Amino acid sequence: MAEKTSAISLNRRQLLGATAATGLALTSGPATAAEGKPDLTGKSILITGCSSGFGYLGATYYQTLGARVFATMRNMPRKEADELYGETMAEGPAFDILELDVLSDESVATAVAEAERLNGGALDVVINNAGIGTGAPVELQDIETMRLLFDTNVMGYQRVARAALPAMRAKKSGLIVNVSSQLGRVMVPGMGLYSSTKFAVESMSEQMAYELVPHGVDVTIVQPGGFPTKIWENGNRYTAPMLERADDERKAAYQALVDGALRNGGGSTDPMDVPRAIAGVIAMASGKRPLRLPVHPGGKPQLAINDVSAKTQVAMLGSSPFGPWVKDVNGRT
Repeated sequence: MAEKTSAISLNRRQLLGATAATGLALTSGPATAAEGKPDLTGKSILITGCSSGFGYLGATYYQTLGARVFATMRNMPRKEADELYGETMAEGPAFDILELDVLSDESVATAVAEAERLNGGALDVVINNAGIGTGAPVELQDIETMRLLFDTNVMGYQRVARAALPAMRAKKSGLIVNVSSQLGRVMVPGMGLYSSTKFAVESMSEQMAYELVPHGVDVTIVQPGGFPTKIWENGNRYTAPMLERADDERKAAYQALVDGALRNGGGSTDPMDVPRAIAGVIAMASGKRPLRLPVHPGGKPQLAINDVSAKTQVAMLGSSPFGPWVKDVNGRT
C-alpha cells in the first residue's frame, strides 16, 4: 500500500478506492474566509506527530481550509495512516503522509526534503507537534527516560526546524509553529520532566523568533492547556516501565505522587480548539503573528508570565543592537 520514494509516503490518490469501499465519509470543498473560517488556500503545511491528537485533527482540518498538507508519523505503514486518509477530501488540495521519526536526523532530513520536492519549493508552515510525556517525581525520572523526553520534545523540534529553515530563509517567508504547553511556563508536582522539556521549547523558540526576524520567518509558540488526547495514554507507556525500573526506597519517598503517576484524563475540552487556533495564526499576515498563543477555554495561568517575560526582554535588550528584533516579536498581539 505504501509507495517507497526517498521517504516512505502515501498520498490520497493511492488510498481513495480503499477509503470509498469502507464507507468512510469524505468532506467536500475547501472552506473559505467567507464562511467564517481562515482561508489557507495555497499554503503548504508539514506537521509532525499526526498519528493522533492535535496532529491528526489538524492535518485534515487544514486541508478543508485549502492547505496542501504533509502529515507525518513514524513506523509507517500503520493503520493510523489509513484512518487519516479516510478523513481527507476526495476533491481538494493534495494530501500526503510521509514517514518521519523526530528521533532520527536522517528520517527528518529525508521527509522534509521529500515534502519540499513534492511542494516544488520551501514549505510555508512547519508545525512541530510530536511529543511525549511522563508522570512521577523528578527523582524517579531515570536518565533513560530523561534522554527520550528531551530527544523527542526538544531535539526533535530542532531537527525539523533545521531541516526546513534553509529553504524558508531563501524564500524570505515561512512560519514555524512549536507546540508547547501551559506547563512550559508553570509546573505541577508529579509531572516528571515534561515541564522541563516544554520550558526548553519556550526559550529555544523565542530565541529563534528573534533571530529569524531579518529572514522574514515567523515563530509562534502554542500553549495548550489540558485536552483529552492520547498523550495521557501514550505517556503511561513510558511511565509504567520507568516505575518498574525505580527502586522501592525512591518510590516510597513519594508514594502519593507515584500512586497518581499513571494518568487518564485531559478533561472534557475540545481538542479541535488547538488546530482552529493554529489555523488562525497561519492565516495572519507575515510579521504580525503572535509569539505565544495560549489555547484553553478555562484558566490560562501562563498569561501573566508571558506578559512579564515580554516586558523584561524589551527592557533588557530594547536599546541593544538586538532591540529592533525583540521589540518586533514582543510587539505582536
